[in-house]
Amino acid sequence: MPPLQMPLQNRVTPSGEIIAATQRGTMLGNRGGCFHTASQRIKPRPYASKQWICCVLDFKGRRRSVMSPGLYTELFFLDEATALAAGHRPCFECRRADASRFAEIWAERTGHTKRASAPEMDVVLQSERINAKHQKITFNASLASLPNGTFVQAHGMPHLKWDAKFWPWSLDGYDKATVIDASETFKVLTPISIVAQLTAGYKPTVHPSLVIYPLPNTAVRDRP
Repeated sequence: MPPLQMPLQNRVTPSGEIIAATQRGTMLGNRGGCFHTASQRIKPRPYASKQWICCVLDFKGRRRSVMSPGLYTELFFLDEATALAAGHRPCFECRRADASRFAEIWAERTGHTKRASAPEMDVVLQSERINAKHQKITFNASLASLPNGTFVQAHGMPHLKWDAKFWPWSLDGYDKATVIDASETFKVLTPISIVAQLTAGYKPTVHPSLVIYPLPNTAVRDRP
C-alpha cells in the first residue's frame, strides 16, 4: 500500500496564516510569486512581493502541479471573504470585473477620479496586513461598526459578520451563527482599508455553507 501523502501547506486562514490542510476551499490565490521550498513548505517570509491576489479556481482551462519547484506558490481560501481578511485583493486577470469594481470603489472613497492601480493598492494593503516580523496587523472595533464581510476574532476563533450575524469559520465552512454582543469591541482581522471597501459597497462572495443567500455584487461577475 503506498504511503499517505501529507497535505500541502497552502491553505490560508482569515488571520493570514498558511497551514497544511486537505480541504481546498472555493478560491485560489498567490502572494506575488514563489515563496515555498523544494519540499513544498512555506519559507520564513510568507510572501514573494506586495501583490497578494485572490483568483478563481478555474481559468481558461489552465492546469498545473501545485507548488512546483521555482513556480508561484498557489494558495487556497474557503471563500473571498477569507481571502480579503488575509489581505488579498481580487485578481485583475481572472476576475477583471470584480477587480475593476474594487479599484473603482477604492478611488471613490479616497477622493480620486481615476481608478486605483494594483501597485497603488498593494502598497497600502501591505502596510496594513503584515508587519516587519511577518505578523498579522489587526485593530480593535465594535462589531456594530463593521460591515458585512468583515472577520473578527471572537471566543478564540475567527467569525464572519454577515447579515447582522456572526458565523464561526472553519476549514470546511461556517458553523451556526453565534450570538455576540454587537456593542462589544473585538480584534478585527480584515485590514482596515478592506473594511472601508466593504463599507463603501464591495460585496465579497462567501462559502455556500453560510445559511443565507450571498449578497450580490453590483459588478458583473465573471464566474458562476
